[in-house]
Amino acid sequence: MALHIPKFPIGVVVIGLVLLDSGCAVMPTPLTQEEIQQRVQEDLAQLTQYQEPVARPITLFEAMARALKYNLETRVQGLKEMVTHRQLDLAHYDMLPKVVADAAYNGRSNFAGASSQSLETGQQSLVSSTSSDKNIYTANLALSWDVLDFGLSYVRAEQAANDVLIAEEDKRRIANRVIQDVRSAFWKAVGAERALGRLAFLQDWVTQALGEVHLIRERALADPLTSLQYERELLSAQREIQQLYQELSLSRIHLAELMNLDPGEPYELAVPEHPPLVSKVSEKLEDLEYRALMNRPELRKVDYQKRINAKETKAAILELLPNLNVYMGGNYDSNNFLFHNNWLNYGAKVSWNLLNVFRHPVRLQVIDAQEKVLDMQSLALTMALMSQVHVSVAQYHAAMKDAATGKRYLETQMAIADQVQRAWSLNRLSEHLVIREKMQGLVAELRYESALAKLEMAYANVLAAIGEDPFPTDITGDGVEELAVALQERWEWLERPEVLAQVHSTDARTQAPTTQSQGAEPQPLDTVGRSQEDALSQESEARLQETGALSQEPEAQLQETGVQPQKPEAQPQNTIAQSQKTTTQPQERVNP
Repeated sequence: MALHIPKFPIGVVVIGLVLLDSGCAVMPTPLTQEEIQQRVQEDLAQLTQYQEPVARPITLFEAMARALKYNLETRVQGLKEMVTHRQLDLAHYDMLPKVVADAAYNGRSNFAGASSQSLETGQQSLVSSTSSDKNIYTANLALSWDVLDFGLSYVRAEQAANDVLIAEEDKRRIANRVIQDVRSAFWKAVGAERALGRLAFLQDWVTQALGEVHLIRERALADPLTSLQYERELLSAQREIQQLYQELSLSRIHLAELMNLDPGEPYELAVPEHPPLVSKVSEKLEDLEYRALMNRPELRKVDYQKRINAKETKAAILELLPNLNVYMGGNYDSNNFLFHNNWLNYGAKVSWNLLNVFRHPVRLQVIDAQEKVLDMQSLALTMALMSQVHVSVAQYHAAMKDAATGKRYLETQMAIADQVQRAWSLNRLSEHLVIREKMQGLVAELRYESALAKLEMAYANVLAAIGEDPFPTDITGDGVEELAVALQERWEWLERPEVLAQVHSTDARTQAPTTQSQGAEPQPLDTVGRSQEDALSQESEARLQETGALSQEPEAQLQETGVQPQKPEAQPQNTIAQSQKTTTQPQERVNP
């Protein structure tokens, strides 16, 4: 019987060699400058796309609303949460049966013939024959359901549902941090706005005074030591003013970044009044610790991870069971030698991987080790969060005392400046002393503004430490104005003393009453101790005595030199309330 070797077409061989060569010739291709430039242009165009424009001065709550809606970090976390929801939807489809459609074509160069041979005599019993065409088309549609795969898919879907909840807790955590940063940046920027006007015209007076002192020292018209000491005081105050103002003014850029505004886009701030120095945290630390352990997203995330790990135990048990596969399908075959070209088939099959019995104990050990890691992580977070509650409350009380002391210091400095102003108007003191006290007043004001900003951030840290969400639950469907109103109502509710006095409240995060209680009035905190009041009184008396003692020698030296300071009309001393007004345009130059 001759052996027939099939002859493959040369074209098929050539195509195969070309495909093999092209698969081995893949080389790394770096980005071109055009591609990078296109990416930069697309990113810049999408940075502030679909955002509401700034049409009015931005309030604190509008800044929070813009940060929650447009901040890129919160949007990234929102997209991650959306991905987990899509993964959960995908896990639901894994529980469905499989419906597989299959079509095939089989061809050969000759018939698939065969003959038979007798087992007894070894002689050929039948002539060579065939029962198949050269070219055959087949198709089938099969439905199969794997019981074990269904059980495992159900467990994976439950784990995916917990992943969704973990993503929501991460979103809470990031939103809380963004709110903290917004409050801190906003109040610092407001402090810079309040001091901007006074800083502008006072800087001119300081420059003029430094020039006069330098001229006197060059001409040797006065005692060099006295002029140098006075110049040192002016430069020291000027340096501190510049440092404080720079710290406060840079917060404006940071606030624009949090609201996802262009770094160079101009915007105005609605400068509010100074908040009252009233303590909002007065309950026991044990109560705050309990609320933190109940509400913090970090601990809830670990709880959900424990759920996922427990589901993994169920999956390991299911893998031990035998697998039952039930199937049914319809088939078609174009072979003309078949009696029936269409038929249905159905059946069931049981399979069992016996090696899983030996793998199961090791799998349980891994799950148990992971559970121990999660338990220890929960304990570590518990201790860290309890410490964070203590630290945040201590920082809040310290910030409250600093703000109260800064306010008292500012009032004292303003009183000293007023006394010096009156003495100067009667030609009893030199103009240089007036400028020095004015600078000290500006330093005191900037310190007070910085202390207020730290106080607001400290209160936000307390809320974050105990797990209270300072924002509505749904932060995606409302506009900026509606969200700002909801945030204001939420904060007004949170700032009531009785809110933080609630203990063991598990639903406090989702409730946001909009009305103020009528019977609860916050009790003011003892701002400064008796020792602090005595120290401030002694400091005020010392400053007044120092002013009177130093006023004689510089005045006499300036009269001896013949350089008379300019004496414009005396202006009344600005009060604290006047110094806190918003000043967006540089003020006209007036007398110190």
